[in-house]
Amino acid sequence: MKRALITGITGQDGSLLAELLLDKGYTVFGLARQESWYRPNCASHLAGKVEIIFGDVTEGVDIANAVQEAAPDEIYNLASQSRPGESWARAPETLMVNGLAAIRLFEAVRHNRPAARVYHASSSEMFGRQCGSDRQDENTSFNPVNPYAAAKVYAHHMASIYRDSYKLYITSGILFNHESERRPLHFLTQKVAYGAACASLGIVNSPDRNERGRPIVEGGRLALGNLEIARDWGYAPDFVRAMWMILQQEEPEDFVIGTGQLHTLKQLCEAAYQSVGCDWQRCVFSDPVLFRPLEPGHILADPSKAMDLLGWRPTVSFEEMVRRMVQAQIAHLRPLVDSGDV
Repeated sequence: MKRALITGITGQDGSLLAELLLDKGYTVFGLARQESWYRPNCASHLAGKVEIIFGDVTEGVDIANAVQEAAPDEIYNLASQSRPGESWARAPETLMVNGLAAIRLFEAVRHNRPAARVYHASSSEMFGRQCGSDRQDENTSFNPVNPYAAAKVYAHHMASIYRDSYKLYITSGILFNHESERRPLHFLTQKVAYGAACASLGIVNSPDRNERGRPIVEGGRLALGNLEIARDWGYAPDFVRAMWMILQQEEPEDFVIGTGQLHTLKQLCEAAYQSVGCDWQRCVFSDPVLFRPLEPGHILADPSKAMDLLGWRPTVSFEEMVRRMVQAQIAHLRPLVDSGDV
């Protein structure tokens, strides 16, 4: 029976990956901070099914202890300060979690478990503002435009250096945006799904609040930033399946994972509100306060390598992904409406 260690197990990707590995018969260990594990999180339903090792990814001793205790065959490094926009306000922490923590993991593997296969979560944010490149693949140069992306570039290059210098099996998945019903509300796509659910249920002032302490939906309207941004959005369960497939290859290689389809935030809003029969233009407005200092260009995945070598394909369309997210938010909010709490 294979053993796997997942950092970031309490997040969207970590919990979905844990489920996938459990279904495949793995013994699954998760590295998590106590305060994260003992509050509601994406992996709470896996209590008793996975073995949790308490520690902080920014502490080298904690990471080394986790590698020694789990003695994993496969390691999935998914822990991250995962919000590019917020990284402007938390730049030092972002560098620690997204950059230096990865190096401490690679060191722990080198000294304690050199035969383990390591998957490192890189990001499409690393491509930043591309010039003259319609699609991004494994050979496209990086041009980060926020602290999150810069930290990810550092860790990505160090993964390659450790792989080549110490002959470790370390791969990086350069994943484009991937969403699911498990996304926390501070993520853009989940805010849109939440806004559409409120519109469907007739909620004028939502019970949940945004980063500024205001209702996410206030006066029947959802405030968003730049509506012209565009992303390659895919469904998270498809992407965690790609993570596992990457580690099953004989030789460690990096892979771009994305759908190869670009959608604007306007299209995301349209799909979400249309799924519940509402007009998004009546319910959404652009607030300049929410604009990022710099926005990446319209980065778009070229997943040809993953499709050719892994046989990987996305299985859930953009529209279906958005519909599922909206329906999950409706299911979450309906009891509050029925009880008269909103």
